[in-house]
Amino acid sequence: MSVQSTLSTVTSEYLATVNQVSSRTIRTDIKQLDDILSQYGAKIKSARGTGYELSVLDEKQFHQLLKELSANQLFDTASIPTVPDDRVHYLIKRLLLADGYLKLEDLADELYISKSTVQNDLRDVKKQLCKYDILLEKRPNYGLKAKGDEMKMRFCMSEYIFNRKDKEVDMVHNEISILPQESILTIKAHILNQIKRYNIMVSDIGLNNLIIHLAIACKRIQEENFISLYSEDLLEIMEHKEYEVAAEIVREIEKAFKVRFPKSETAYIAIHLLGTKMLNNGNHEEKEVKQFIDTNIYELTAAILEAIEKELHLEISEDSELILGMSLHLKPAINRYKYGMNLRNPMLEGIKSHYPLAFEAGIIAGKVLKNRLEIDMHETEIGYLALHIGGAIERRKIINQPKRCLIVCASGVGSAKLLSYKLQATFGLNLTILGTTQYYKLHQMSLHSLDFIVSTIPIPDHLPVPVVQVSTILGNSDFKKIDCLMKNKPQPSLEYTKKELVYLQQEFQTREEVLHFLGEKLTHLGLASSQFIESVFEREAASPTSFGNLVAIPHPMVPQTDTTFWAICTLKKPIMWEGNLVQFICLLSVKANNQGDLQKMYSLLVQVVDDKQVVQRLVKCKGYEEFIEVFMKNIR
Repeated sequence: MSVQSTLSTVTSEYLATVNQVSSRTIRTDIKQLDDILSQYGAKIKSARGTGYELSVLDEKQFHQLLKELSANQLFDTASIPTVPDDRVHYLIKRLLLADGYLKLEDLADELYISKSTVQNDLRDVKKQLCKYDILLEKRPNYGLKAKGDEMKMRFCMSEYIFNRKDKEVDMVHNEISILPQESILTIKAHILNQIKRYNIMVSDIGLNNLIIHLAIACKRIQEENFISLYSEDLLEIMEHKEYEVAAEIVREIEKAFKVRFPKSETAYIAIHLLGTKMLNNGNHEEKEVKQFIDTNIYELTAAILEAIEKELHLEISEDSELILGMSLHLKPAINRYKYGMNLRNPMLEGIKSHYPLAFEAGIIAGKVLKNRLEIDMHETEIGYLALHIGGAIERRKIINQPKRCLIVCASGVGSAKLLSYKLQATFGLNLTILGTTQYYKLHQMSLHSLDFIVSTIPIPDHLPVPVVQVSTILGNSDFKKIDCLMKNKPQPSLEYTKKELVYLQQEFQTREEVLHFLGEKLTHLGLASSQFIESVFEREAASPTSFGNLVAIPHPMVPQTDTTFWAICTLKKPIMWEGNLVQFICLLSVKANNQGDLQKMYSLLVQVVDDKQVVQRLVKCKGYEEFIEVFMKNIR
């Protein structure tokens, strides 16, 4: 059966930028790719001024192509990395899995690159391994070998041997190089049997982490590399129920794989169970949850939500589901930190891109943990906290009271009443009209209880609430504008930036150059102090603000300025920004003690992050007027 489906459009310029080749090379490659796809039920459509689209004509044939590609049956060189980032990942993987020393010459031959290029890549390899306190031991005539604490070696292996950005829920069915597929499935079956028997609930991602670490443990024990624990740590872990469960799992694994797990290795498995544990379901009374989570965790959650409310004013600190979810997450998260565990988060990039406000709230949570417990929370954990916070933000939208508006009408009571009745008839109980007034009386009224103003005349004044200008006889476009405000959809707006804050077609080579340039401009304009950029770099250290799609949205760790604004910078050529190519930078500053609608502002930014074509059009702009025209036309 043939079912036609078409994916999103991308331009040759975008593909050229991301792959760092010319548009001409992309066009040549597209022709070759189209020839291959035509044999597998698909083709590439080209539309002038729009770009390329992948059109799948036969899902079954196309799926077969993907299957063959994943198994590297079509191209022998498919698994050979060609860009520096991928080579670094490959080299780390090779060093971690190697039984002995690896020579530079052999690595260069494997990658079809020069020895000097390998040496350059190894600088980045050392930086990544240093995060796990792993060193590269160099031995003359032998080569290089990765050496470090066994537990940290395994944590590093779990991060680099398995695809870090894999979106699959069940990673077990992906290609795993550390043990045969059959062995992986055996490990999974034994884990599931025991957690079911002992009524322990773990998340799917937690289960995958446990499978991965057990697979690594089996391989390392077979190679006689063992975990070492201090006796007091071992005794503490053995007191937990999770140690008993780990012991049962280990007994089954020992039989299946003919290996012997010492007590320290069993404790290692228990650590993972401690770090993945959840309640059986979400329907627990507060009293029952308090028996599971101690008072300190509740107090910590309260402190986190108080700090989030103070900085972001999200009005979610009383959300009982959020309090419960965050408390349940924090206890195993603290255990993970205590034992140096790394929890995979395949959703991290998506969370940062699509829920930036929730992620910022997660960063604030990380600051509270740092101040109270001296815990440096990894951004993968912050991502999971952001999911809980994002859920609370969405819940608040659902349970919001009806929107409240005021009508400003210059043509008399009759027109105002007609406008009022028509709005009420259209939006019903979702809209409360608090009254009508003339423009000259507007400044005599309190506006703090309003969500927006509907006006039949232009209102040039800066007001604390949005203003929708409509015709006296409401038309379809008027209703659409009001509907956007009703649903909290952002309207295209220039309120966050102005001409002196837009810098186009700049030539910078590094993130540092961009940020220092913008910091100097803001200081010169009197918009920020010299400490502003220091706070921006502090925020970058907590978690990079490059979101993919050539976009970065840097901002200070805490609000620093008297106004909210964007400073825009586009680059002639993209730069590497902590693992992502970036060409569009929006330096964001939120007013200190801001009481405005941050969700509206972040929603506008998310539209830029999401749309490849919009980004491409914006980075091509050479003048402010052209930039604003593109922005207003493409952001909806």
